[in-house]
Amino acid sequence: MVSMNIRILRKKRKMSQEALAERINVSRQTVAKWENGEALPDIHKCKMLADIFQVTLDQLSGHISEDEVEHLGPKGKQFFGVVKVGERGQIVIPKQAREMYQIHAGDKLVVLGEDVTKGIAILKSDSFLEFAEMIRKAEQAGEESE
Repeated sequence: MVSMNIRILRKKRKMSQEALAERINVSRQTVAKWENGEALPDIHKCKMLADIFQVTLDQLSGHISEDEVEHLGPKGKQFFGVVKVGERGQIVIPKQAREMYQIHAGDKLVVLGEDVTKGIAILKSDSFLEFAEMIRKAEQAGEESE
């Protein structure tokens, strides 16, 4: 699976074997052997490949089809589909997103916006409040050490 994934991800990035080889400091022949299944990259090279392709090690080593590669977002970013805004501004968070982020009926969410891109972010309020408290404590500790 790794061999096929390297080839698929490299082609998606419109990268030659030579260009990929240069980025991870191996020969083009080594990349060709990886893609043909004649050899496997060591864990350090796999990490480098995952970083270059902006995927997780699980995605690099798992079974992904060419269609799935087209929908892979950069590492740490997910695409769950398109939702329609209702008459009163309501949206339905896709099931896959609710499951992945453990969002349940009755949970409180924080909605943030960004003017330039007109982007909106939705975060679970408990996680957001924990993060805000961590920032507040770090600022207090910084003021005390001055």
